[in-house]
Amino acid sequence: MANNIRLTRIELINTKKRVKVASRGLELLKMKRQSLVMEFFKISNEIKGLKENIKNDIKNGLNAIRMAEVIDGTLEIERISYMFSSPEIKIGGKNIMGVKIPEMSAEIGKKIMDSQYMATSVPASIYDAMIIFDRIFNELLVVAQKESSMRKLLNEIDKTNRRSNAIENIMIPRFRSNLKIIREHLDEMERDSFSTLKFVKNHVVAGQDE
Repeated sequence: MANNIRLTRIELINTKKRVKVASRGLELLKMKRQSLVMEFFKISNEIKGLKENIKNDIKNGLNAIRMAEVIDGTLEIERISYMFSSPEIKIGGKNIMGVKIPEMSAEIGKKIMDSQYMATSVPASIYDAMIIFDRIFNELLVVAQKESSMRKLLNEIDKTNRRSNAIENIMIPRFRSNLKIIREHLDEMERDSFSTLKFVKNHVVAGQDE
């Protein structure tokens, strides 16, 4: 390794600066990792709560559909369903500590009837089921968005771990090893220089005595 190092005072100063910059970079990476981990667990807890809500809503929705079939019949449910087109999913995003997190929103397709007219014209049993399944759809959309965010955060946490490990276990030890080699070389040069000066001084003094 010593053969690849410039054993000069300028290189000593530059290497000290590299250690300082690398240490600061390591500190920032650890702060970033901590923030990402906190965000990951925050989203994880949110998903857990959402899934519980979805589970309950699906149970209530199925009961509502069964009730609608009993009261108004399957044909009426199908007729109402044709009044709506498929929803449009729009995907955006936001930035968390350099990680692009997806944000999805849904726009329900055009309705033949407006919401006020629908509330009065659609049978109550079917309308109740529609409200529940509309909520389920939006909850599933949020869960999908958050699970995608978790995958991206996990990937970024892994990358941040690898970078911080490389700096902490490879880069900084290498710089410090270089510092030691340069210092030892400069110290040796100073000792040699001191010995040479002392020898010359003694030689000159001896010559004057003669």
